[in-house]
Amino acid sequence: MVDASKTREVNGRKMPVIYTCFPEGKHKVLTCSYDDGKLEDRQLVAMFNEYGLKGTFNVNSGLIDDERIPLSEYKELYKGHEVACHTALHPTIARCASEHIVQEIIEDRRTLEKTLGYTVRGLAYPNGSVDDRIVDLLPACGIRHARTVNSTAGFGMPDNFLRWNPTCHHNHDLLGLGATFKDMHKTQYLYMMYVWGHSYEFSRDNNWDKMEEFCKMIGGQEDIWYATNIEIVDYMEAASRMQFAASGEFVFNPSAQTVWLEVDKKKVSCPGGQITEL
Repeated sequence: MVDASKTREVNGRKMPVIYTCFPEGKHKVLTCSYDDGKLEDRQLVAMFNEYGLKGTFNVNSGLIDDERIPLSEYKELYKGHEVACHTALHPTIARCASEHIVQEIIEDRRTLEKTLGYTVRGLAYPNGSVDDRIVDLLPACGIRHARTVNSTAGFGMPDNFLRWNPTCHHNHDLLGLGATFKDMHKTQYLYMMYVWGHSYEFSRDNNWDKMEEFCKMIGGQEDIWYATNIEIVDYMEAASRMQFAASGEFVFNPSAQTVWLEVDKKKVSCPGGQITEL
């Protein structure tokens, strides 16, 4: 097999090897996703903030009780993280009519956007309930990513952000998978670790210490990008819009967001709206 990284000429012309990178030229990304907006989110957010992790918090704006974070706290508590939909009332939506599903998502979005002051574009499927009909409805509801509960124990990028399978639930070999992810070093690949769960489970299972051990181990790594779900989606969409010259000598970035590349093992920043020489 020919190693593409060592191939420098094609038909007598130098041909660069160009890879898409995460911000700052990184090749690994860590993201977390937690559901239901229970009071324990306060402790989990504080832990993420301490160690530099980012989370997407999927909440039900129509469920109000003493066990849940009040809407009035959302904007300040989840600052720096992402708030996403989990439907207004948390039904098992595969059993619902399409009209009901749309209403559940749109009403959740309306309430959350009024509370937060930004566009809400993510979803975690309530009770893990998803089928092709539901996935097909999401773009018209303004949803750009949606998480399942089907853990892969892998670190690949998703084929479809609307069927986004996580790496693991935090009760399923979190520390072992985290150690494996931390040690991954082959920069010709993009790796993602995606952890999901419910913050109240830490209190129920008396294992907050395990999550803190994970955060302490995985936080502060120079080769890891710590991102919310929507930050990953937006960045990869910007990367997909890059317009490369046929020669590979330059690229135009039509997006506002800076995109990073690796060109013959050199990290290159490509600012939005500009042509970058490669």
